[in-house]
Amino acid sequence: MNIEQVTGACGAEITGVSLDSLSNAEFDQVHTALLDHGVLFFRDQNISLDAQVAFANRFGPLEVHPIVDGMDENPRITKVLKPAGESASFGTGWHTDNSFFETPSMGSVLYSKTVPPFGGDTLFANQYLAYDALSDTMKELLTGLQAVHSASEAYTVDGTQEKYEKKTAITYSWDDSILEEVVHPVIRTHPENGRKALYVNDMFTLRIEGMSKAESRALLDYLFVHATRPEFCCRFRWTPNAVAIWDNRCMQHYAVDDYQAFERLMYRVTIEGCRPV
Repeated sequence: MNIEQVTGACGAEITGVSLDSLSNAEFDQVHTALLDHGVLFFRDQNISLDAQVAFANRFGPLEVHPIVDGMDENPRITKVLKPAGESASFGTGWHTDNSFFETPSMGSVLYSKTVPPFGGDTLFANQYLAYDALSDTMKELLTGLQAVHSASEAYTVDGTQEKYEKKTAITYSWDDSILEEVVHPVIRTHPENGRKALYVNDMFTLRIEGMSKAESRALLDYLFVHATRPEFCCRFRWTPNAVAIWDNRCMQHYAVDDYQAFERLMYRVTIEGCRPV
C-alpha cells in the first residue's frame, strides 16, 4: 500500500489495494490515513455496490437518508445520477453531510461509475486548519457557542420542488425532519484524536444561539468564507471507478456543477456518527 499526500492542506491518494479485499492490517492503515488526511482517494476500484457497502460498514453502521431517496434494492445507497442536460444538482454548496441530524454522519463513501470528460470535481476543506488559523481572540469567542442547524432551507429552496415531484434523476421524499432544528457546538472536538475543528457550514447552519440576527449573520458570513479558504482545500478530479471517503467530523466538501452537457453517475453511502461535543 502506498499513501501519497495530494496537497499541503488535506487529502491522500492510496494505491496498491483493492477495497473489496482489504486485510484487517490494511484497513487499519486506511483508517489511520483517514484520521491523518481527512479525505482519501482510491482509483481503479472496479468493485460491486455490495463491496462499497461492506467497506463503509467497517467504519460503522450506515444511514438511511430521511429525505434523499435511496435505491430500492438497498435504501442505504444513494444513486447520484445527473443525466446530460439536467439542471438539477446535488451537493453543490459547501457543507458537511447531514449536520442537521442530532448525530451527524461520521463519514461518506462516494464511488464513481460514469464521469464527464471534464468538470464534476469535488472540493474538500480541512476544518482543523480553519480552526487553527483563527486568532486566539476569535477562538475564545467561539468556544462554548452553539449553532442551529436545519435542512429547512437547503431542501426547500427554488429548484427542489421537481425532486419531490420525482421529475429528476435524484428524488426527494418529504419528511418532517426537514423542518426540525438541532444545536451543535461551533467548535467540535474529534472523538478519535481530540483535535478541534470549526463546525458550521453554509448549507445547513442557520444561526448562532444567544446572538441577535445581525450579530449571528455577520459572524457566520465571516466563518463560512474563512472555512473554505484555498489554503485549506484540495480538489479531486474523478475518473471512472474511483472511490473517495471523507471524515465529516473535520471536513467540508463541495460538488462542482460544471458539466451540464454530460452524464455523471456516482453511488454514495454515509456512515453513522456521534453527537458533536
